[in-house]
Amino acid sequence: MTVQIHTLSNGFRIVTETMPGLKSASVGLWVEAGGRHEGEGENGVAHFLEHMAFKGTPTRSALRIAEEIEDVGGYINAYTSREMTAYYARCLSADVPRALDVISDIVLNPLFDRDDIETERHVILQEIGQANDTPDDIIFDWLHEVSYPGQAFGRTILGPEERVAAFDAPDFRRFVSRHYGPDRMILSAAGGVDHAAILAQAERIFGALLPVGRIAAQPARFLTGERREEKDLEQAHFALNLEAPSYRDPAVYAAQVWSTAMGGGMSSRLFQKIREERGLCYTIHAQSAAYDDTGHITLYAGTSAVEIGELAELTVAELNRAAQDMTDAEVARAKAQITAGMLMGLESPSSRAERNARLLSVWGRVPDLDEVVAKIEAVGTGDVLEQGRRILSGPAALAVYGPVARAPRLEELRSGMGV
Repeated sequence: MTVQIHTLSNGFRIVTETMPGLKSASVGLWVEAGGRHEGEGENGVAHFLEHMAFKGTPTRSALRIAEEIEDVGGYINAYTSREMTAYYARCLSADVPRALDVISDIVLNPLFDRDDIETERHVILQEIGQANDTPDDIIFDWLHEVSYPGQAFGRTILGPEERVAAFDAPDFRRFVSRHYGPDRMILSAAGGVDHAAILAQAERIFGALLPVGRIAAQPARFLTGERREEKDLEQAHFALNLEAPSYRDPAVYAAQVWSTAMGGGMSSRLFQKIREERGLCYTIHAQSAAYDDTGHITLYAGTSAVEIGELAELTVAELNRAAQDMTDAEVARAKAQITAGMLMGLESPSSRAERNARLLSVWGRVPDLDEVVAKIEAVGTGDVLEQGRRILSGPAALAVYGPVARAPRLEELRSGMGV
């Protein structure tokens, strides 16, 4: 597989990866603008803008946008994260030029028609309502808010209903003018792709655009916080956040190994102790997330109103124990899980295109897979134990939802983290 990178004079970056033998490809635009780049009063505008891109351009209706991709059996979609917004398509190799033409059109030439704004506003309000009705979805938004209170990074991607109800075309145009410049975009394609052909098309479409300049996002600061929402539900939902390294910190790999060993699969400590031995829940897991200047490890479980206290106490006890006696075998298993999961996940063009765009944005290059695997393999048991103790001694945040009267307070859990 061959990764090729080219940057136009205006800062627009192109990265392609040819995957021999594939008849399909994934192509998309990754814009370095997400929830954390929204100003005060703009919460939700990046996500709303992503929706509006599909509502029509001067040369394509919303229906035509969908038809041009689906007429050739392709798939088009988008997503907004805290650090990026992506617009991408999956198609046969021969249809890559068509997909890139459609994607570039919806990103560069959205109409922001008033009627379409009202229609999509209603759709997003329904999306917010659906999220609010899903306990094991909304609890993570609450957890993020109390982990990063009063910060753009801590706000929800969807935004509050009152903001979504007020956005109009000038709000979208302001956000686009500040953030949607060629120097903040990455065109990434993978699969059965021709780098020279994609580069030539990109130069025609993006080459004359003027850069907007880099705008530093508000720094993220992980703080201690708690949110408790009592509601008559079948289960009590428990989510605990612990500060962890950013993706620029070399310790990020040790933190990922610690997180995986704690709750990354059926053999993990939390799954074995709390589900298999005690039967206190159906699911319990831990997962790590890393960003430009922060990171966290999130532990989640759902249990009964009667057993949430015991579950929380056992979780903390197991975290403490693992920071003292994590074994070589556990570390080796966690490293194998991370490596295999990464490699198996990158067997599709879509995963490759996304990885390349993300890494190019972070590092200005795409590290070879062997380089990443070597960093994971270099993590030793001592590194994991040290990182576990560091994580447990740092700040934490808690969100509980449902029949949570018996759930311990955050200060009680923190006092139990005695490493």
